Amino acid sequence: MSTRTRLSGNSKKLAFALAVVFILLMWQVAAWILPDFLMPDVPTVIARLWEETQSENFRAALWGSLGRLGAGYGSAMLFGVGFGLIGAILFFFREVLKSAIIILQSIPSIAWVPLLLIVMGFGSLPIIVVVAIAAFFPAALSVMNATESVQQVHVSAARVMGASRWEMIKRVYLPAVMPELITGAQLAFGNAWRALISAEMLVGFGKGLGRSLSYAGETADMVGVMTNILAIAILAPLIDQLLLEKLKHRVLRYQYV
Repeated sequence: MSTRTRLSGNSKKLAFALAVVFILLMWQVAAWILPDFLMPDVPTVIARLWEETQSENFRAALWGSLGRLGAGYGSAMLFGVGFGLIGAILFFFREVLKSAIIILQSIPSIAWVPLLLIVMGFGSLPIIVVVAIAAFFPAALSVMNATESVQQVHVSAARVMGASRWEMIKRVYLPAVMPELITGAQLAFGNAWRALISAEMLVGFGKGLGRSLSYAGETADMVGVMTNILAIAILAPLIDQLLLEKLKHRVLRYQYV
């Protein structure tokens, strides 16, 4: 790893740490200005979060949310990447899919909740579908846009060598779109996480961080509200850094040498 890469990594960590400090400072200033029942201070919320992590209810809510996130996000990535790669070899399919995504992604994913509740009933399934819808669009678009930039000389060479459509996808398009695929996966995760919390708050079913946040608001428990917000804010970058960033460095390791 080069010195430049190490400095870049250290700079990113420093910038992230400063951003966290700034946010906590602004929160604490607001807590000093506003009454305690409206805005609890940082130490109080951190202490409450530590207590909550020891409780079964918090763990059940956490695993409930992560389970729905995994099912919805995983499905979105599977279909998004699959359809995006199919669009590489089927031009008309790609144009139809891209047009449909342009139309549908203008609808907030949370807007599908009432329809899905009527069709599927209360449960985890509507939430999972909302998460999948939110994550599908950036995943599919990133892959389709990347396939358009694949050099035609590589495509022509593969065809001359008798490559089948499956071999074209596997040996030409997939390696070429991998950087954009990883970036699209990170964008899709952000959409999926926000859709998950929003859907859990709106549906109000079962255990989940969104449901816990909604319940704390309904009972005017501002310490509980800020505790759940803090937990949500911590988990998202934690998952991104521990899973997606590591996957990005592993898959694209030749770019970090």
